[in-house]
Amino acid sequence: MELSLRLRTICNMIDSCKTIADIGTDHGYIPIYLIKNKICDFAIACDINKGPLEKAKENIKLENLEDNISLRLGSGFDVITPGEANMAIIAGMGGHLIKDLIESGMEVFKSLDYLILQPVQNPDVLRKYIYDNGFEVIKEELCIDEKIFYEIIKIRYANKEKDINNIENSVENDIFYEVSRDLINKKHPLIDEFIQYKINKYSNILKYIQEDSSLANLRKKEVKEKIYKLEELLR
Repeated sequence: MELSLRLRTICNMIDSCKTIADIGTDHGYIPIYLIKNKICDFAIACDINKGPLEKAKENIKLENLEDNISLRLGSGFDVITPGEANMAIIAGMGGHLIKDLIESGMEVFKSLDYLILQPVQNPDVLRKYIYDNGFEVIKEELCIDEKIFYEIIKIRYANKEKDINNIENSVENDIFYEVSRDLINKKHPLIDEFIQYKINKYSNILKYIQEDSSLANLRKKEVKEKIYKLEELLR
């Protein structure tokens, strides 16, 4: 079984553990990989949809891993009890949905050593939620797979007070919701290309705001400010 670069990057952020929970497991590729490579001893593969879970069941059977992977049908952390897993993964969902899943499964989140998140949309919404709630960001990663950028965030529960002097949490520096300060500081090899991709995206958005109204002009101003802040990161 060959993992995509996106999934391999997620797996490379996982420390050896006893039990992992994969929320939204789809076809069960990550749990299978982790068990086969002895990164974890047991996995709980969860999905809200029956179809993907049936496919995961077939894949698990092909690898003779029925005793190592438990399949559960349900939403988010609803099918996990606190302390049942050492760590969890929520990958391939939007930032708003991931935020909601963490909120609704807070007791499980608190019991984990860490949680790995890979939003496919609205990573800025997710980062703001993480920073605003004082959760600890352990590490961030970035990869490009099939010409698409993927951001991966490894966090753990913490209840740190929001530091108004911290540049990541400052309203004036909300660009760090868009682009990981961690990746900038460690000079990730893809970070400049990623920032340029963001600049191009917002420049295109600006072209399509043709309406001349107070609401449209406000949106133009917001987008221009975002482009300016992104360009500053490249200087």
